[in-house]
Amino acid sequence: MPATLDTVPSRVPVLLSTSSVFPERTAAAFQLAATLGYDGVEVMVWTDAVSQDADALAGLAKHYGVPVLAVHAPCLLVTQRVWSADPWERLRRSGELAEALGAPTVVVHPPFTWQRDYARNFAEGLAEVTGRFSGISFPVENMYPVRMAGRQFVPYAPGWDPTGTGFPTYTLDLSHCAASHTDALELADRMGAGLAHVHLGDGTGEGRDEHLVPGRGTQPCAELLRSLAGRGFTGSVAVEVATRRAKSRAVREADLRAALAFARQHLDFPAATHTGSEPTRPGDREADD
Repeated sequence: MPATLDTVPSRVPVLLSTSSVFPERTAAAFQLAATLGYDGVEVMVWTDAVSQDADALAGLAKHYGVPVLAVHAPCLLVTQRVWSADPWERLRRSGELAEALGAPTVVVHPPFTWQRDYARNFAEGLAEVTGRFSGISFPVENMYPVRMAGRQFVPYAPGWDPTGTGFPTYTLDLSHCAASHTDALELADRMGAGLAHVHLGDGTGEGRDEHLVPGRGTQPCAELLRSLAGRGFTGSVAVEVATRRAKSRAVREADLRAALAFARQHLDFPAATHTGSEPTRPGDREADD
């Protein structure tokens, strides 16, 4: 795999989410992942036809030498009609896509509040879907409440924090922790051995879901990455940052290079065995920011 960073890939694979190159298309993520030396790609299934096509994605993975190691099911508002209006069919299709590509992870969001039937049987239905695919996990992602005009509401059922219900596996999203004013290390503790996947992005907690380059917000991104080895983490970390406002491809590339360097630096950081949320050491946050 081509690489331009003077680092040795860590034990934990670092993936580039295709959402991180938006408004560029899915193919651009593979090209950038190969150029920068990412270990793989997380495919966000959305309205781009390539993101829905196993053969096209396999071709890109082969051409650039970058495997697809995670699939993000079409759970966003803008993807409610991708493949099918039936959310169960979308999950099944996501599992089939992951299976065809050899990806061990399918990221899932909790149901929206208006998806009453889906929400009512979500835990049981997810277990049934998961059981169809050997060696593929469907970790449920933490989300966040929405704040508008000084008011707050939760658009997910039964809530934005999946640990309140309890699932076998989870995706921890640090930018969502910022938006929900949640301590990411405490959330990781609640997820426990079920923590299977991480979305690496930063946030300030002062606005909407920001997905900043790690180290540019207030979240304990470095501490969380350093704690993974002690947690017995065997999953992958996907860089999920917003670069849509980048003024050029060069600026986007620089941001994605910085995010990868941050991830590798802190994943490779020697850490003691994790025994719960550990206090930040003096000077850590200043150095990380």
